[in-house]
Amino acid sequence: MAEARTGTVLEATLERITYANAQTGYTVARVDTGRGGDLVTVVGSLLGVQPGETLRLQGRWAAHPQYGRQFVVEDHTTVLPATVQGIRRYLGSGLVKGIGPRLAERIVDHFGTDALRVIEEEPARLAEVPNLGPKRTRLITEAWEEQRAIKEVMVFLQGVGVSTSLAVRIYKQYGGASIGVVRTEPYRLAAEVWGIGFRTADTIAAAVGIPHDSTQRVEAGVQFVLSEATGQGHCFLPEADLVARSVEILQVPAVLVGHCLALLVADQGVIRDELPRADGQPPTVAYYLVPFHRAEVSLAAGLRRLATAGVDRMPAFATVDWDAALGWLHRRTGVDLAPGQQEAVRLALTERVAVLTGGPGCGKSFTVRSIVTLAAAKGARIVLAAPTGRAARRLSELTGVGAVTVHRLLELRPGGDAGFDRDRPLEADLVVVDESSMLDLLLANKLVRAVPPGAHLLLVGDVDQLPSVGAGEVLRDLLAEGTPVPHVRLTQVFRQASRSGVVTNAHRINAGTVPEVRGLDDFFLFATDDAEEAARLTADVVVRRIPARFGLDPRRDVQVLTPVHRGPAGAAALNELLQEALTPAQPDRPEKRFGGRVFRVGDKVSQIRNDYDKGRNGVFNGTQGVVTAIDTVEQTVTVRTDEDESIVYDFGELDELVHAYAVTVHRSQGSEYPCVVIPLTTSAWAMLQRNLLYTAVTRAKRLVVLVGSPRALGQAVRAAGSGRRHTALAHRLRGRASAAGAAAA
Repeated sequence: MAEARTGTVLEATLERITYANAQTGYTVARVDTGRGGDLVTVVGSLLGVQPGETLRLQGRWAAHPQYGRQFVVEDHTTVLPATVQGIRRYLGSGLVKGIGPRLAERIVDHFGTDALRVIEEEPARLAEVPNLGPKRTRLITEAWEEQRAIKEVMVFLQGVGVSTSLAVRIYKQYGGASIGVVRTEPYRLAAEVWGIGFRTADTIAAAVGIPHDSTQRVEAGVQFVLSEATGQGHCFLPEADLVARSVEILQVPAVLVGHCLALLVADQGVIRDELPRADGQPPTVAYYLVPFHRAEVSLAAGLRRLATAGVDRMPAFATVDWDAALGWLHRRTGVDLAPGQQEAVRLALTERVAVLTGGPGCGKSFTVRSIVTLAAAKGARIVLAAPTGRAARRLSELTGVGAVTVHRLLELRPGGDAGFDRDRPLEADLVVVDESSMLDLLLANKLVRAVPPGAHLLLVGDVDQLPSVGAGEVLRDLLAEGTPVPHVRLTQVFRQASRSGVVTNAHRINAGTVPEVRGLDDFFLFATDDAEEAARLTADVVVRRIPARFGLDPRRDVQVLTPVHRGPAGAAALNELLQEALTPAQPDRPEKRFGGRVFRVGDKVSQIRNDYDKGRNGVFNGTQGVVTAIDTVEQTVTVRTDEDESIVYDFGELDELVHAYAVTVHRSQGSEYPCVVIPLTTSAWAMLQRNLLYTAVTRAKRLVVLVGSPRALGQAVRAAGSGRRHTALAHRLRGRASAAGAAAA
């Protein structure tokens, strides 16, 4: 980029933002200098600026070899407009929540050039504007005050590298105390503000002068390492791993890490436990974050308590004539159960806790339907649940009994507490949970605590799929050798299912055999070794080829599942391609740019964090939906979720949403789609594993299309996995809990 001259001041009105990096603040925008002619492109760190603002920009003109003449911003300030036209435009831009173009016109018509001063200094006078009631006046005043306060926080945080969206979250968490918290206790941000991890807090801490070797920093770093491990699925870390990772991240001596670890244990910031090893070696010294240790101990104790309860809420099945019962079932359904299915039915209806597992086409669904049919015939109160809305709806359709998500069943509240627990158990005789491979440790513990003594709990799922996104691998631990949990694994693929290429190839993949991709009418491979070409081909398959041949709707019926988020054929890049093809910008449709993303009506989106404050019982990580409305006046985006609930997001909360035309395989767990398209490229080599590909393929009901490299496909089938997670649930279920674990229970 060639410079022309420096030290130039440019005053202009921001018209639109064409790109913004939420982490760095780097922005590409178009501004109107008020001198006529075309809009001017400006680039640089424009943290927090919004369309409609008048800016005084300091910087230099430059010629970009690709994009032409642009103004490179080195510093900027916001200037309030002084003319009636400028004020009307400023207020009507959507900058102030509650004021749209029509209301802006009425305010300016009434107050003229004094309008901004009135809002700032005499907001009660807004009531003078015709048809502007006290409620709207109060909302405008609060929005103006909040915006001004956030700007002040942003100015301070800009110097320590905090992005616009995170500055807003910090302000909403701490209000007027924001700057004080950032200056003196920056590591609180990592624990208390969603979206701020240890690394961001550490950068801020360095900027405000907190020493590199302070105990505040090292303790926060150790807790971050444990938190990062739970994000990777581990419930604990062995001592050696925890110290080594902490030393690597913090760049401090191991002795200091050990000292701070001891302080954390003494203050009960982390839990130390000793776990016996099966090989007779010295016990594993394990360190847990407190919630995960409590949940693991509680879940093991809760399952044992249910299994050994002295009462039975379905006593009729203890003495039932099973030949007669299964005969009656055959007359009702016209289908004979296979021996494995019969065993599963008996187990679920006679044992207080049981597990049913098996792959696609092996009859899990019909077995569950049979269990529910027999239980209902005896008047049992039946509760059905699944981790996702899609899975719950499928379970309901299968059994004819209403099913809900586990979160909704438990009535989870802000903070994550459940409305149902041991003190207020569910009213149920039989609780069936489908897609149980998705249950993480914390959710499984909440579920088990809510099951009443004597009720039967049946967990159904495919243990060969990816484990839960959250910490733990509950289903696998329940099925581990030596645990006292009764289970049935269905292995027989039924004749009708065996005719499906999707089912037969899923079993081939699970057995470590490359799937057949020729001569099938429901399983295809479009081969290309180039990752960028694979991305383009994926978009073409979704948008044009599948609708033309199979009549499927590309947004409703087709889901792209990728091994990775980043890269040329990752979810991020594919979402951009698919959004432009399926939901392009239209002049008459509102849209909202947030960070590097643009949200439009019709967009397919997904929630990326648990938010207990939204909806009837919270909105949870992985929930999908469609954007149905964007209100630039109220500054909200409305999403209709898969659970048929409309959820409203403030513009400042849009970092909770990502586009979902393409999602990672991990984020697809528990969902089922008519068709899945799976890009497989060598650029995602590290993530190409058998259970990941198996999970992706088993998400499809009718059709699977692979796009990419045959070499990458072969690697995914060969790679058996990356090893087990650090969990101790199976050990605790076997009844050999450590003294610390027993005390905690």
